[in-house]
Amino acid sequence: MGSIVLGVGASHSTLMNTHWENVVHTDRAAAFRDSLTDVRKRLIAAEVDVAVIIGSNHFRGFFLDMIPAFTLGVGEVIAAGEAQTPKGPQRTDPAFAQQLATHLVEAGVEVAISARMQIDHGQSHAIQYLLDGVDIPVVPLVINVFAQPLPTLPRCAELGRRLAEAIESVSDDKKVAVIASGGLSHQLPWPSDWADPQNEDEEFLVDAWLNGRGEWERFDKRRREIIVAAQPCIFEEFDHQFLADLEAGDLEKYTDLTTAGIEEVAGNGGQELRTWLTMASALGFAPGESLCYSPMPEWLTGMGTAVIDPHRTSGVLA
Repeated sequence: MGSIVLGVGASHSTLMNTHWENVVHTDRAAAFRDSLTDVRKRLIAAEVDVAVIIGSNHFRGFFLDMIPAFTLGVGEVIAAGEAQTPKGPQRTDPAFAQQLATHLVEAGVEVAISARMQIDHGQSHAIQYLLDGVDIPVVPLVINVFAQPLPTLPRCAELGRRLAEAIESVSDDKKVAVIASGGLSHQLPWPSDWADPQNEDEEFLVDAWLNGRGEWERFDKRRREIIVAAQPCIFEEFDHQFLADLEAGDLEKYTDLTTAGIEEVAGNGGQELRTWLTMASALGFAPGESLCYSPMPEWLTGMGTAVIDPHRTSGVLA
């Protein structure tokens, strides 16, 4: 029987890779980087066998021609390698991933599957920083957080509960880490409605989202220019409250939010908080530990890290 030995939430930003020299808030940046190292040490100490990485995809592996709400990688996993993130095939455990997919579908959560999944920094950022030197397979679980209509927050919580059941149902005694990648609050210079772009930049982005399959790199230079030129918009008060509620084991209340409600309080990039809520649900919304919060306008994002350790939650030291 498998077991979840650690839940992790960690923000991602490729600007951390490409624009470090532009950082003004160096103490905040260093604190966030160090917190990722702390998480990596905890994963090693927990002797994790496999990591389920719940993340988004920024239209480098999934496109508007077909974008399911939830997709589980059950075969090859290939990282796009954009912005100095890992590139190429990643270590996987197809048998374990297929068991998870089967259980989820039979439990009524109809995840799509991909036998050759291309991930981007929505998952490879976690591989780069949290699993550096940790030689374990990964199972990517991609949640659509950018192409509306998006899966509801209650549905994401249901996915997390069923994922925990699926992990417990596997035949091997695997120790599993569930890692949520994304968030916290931020605002991306992306169209609020992909069907109704408002200017030339938005028209270009929709074109990239629709026609990028197999040639996403053709669009990437201008995409980066649009991102880098964006004005930061971080909702620090929301981020602090979200992390405080994680520590209190009170994240389930966020499932009352709608897609529009999330954007209002955390920006359109805040839709990635679906990954954190799915992870927290898989850990039974148990109390956790906030490790770091660094509002980073240079990276456009409120950068946070947190862990939920089920052993400590139950009163047993890990």
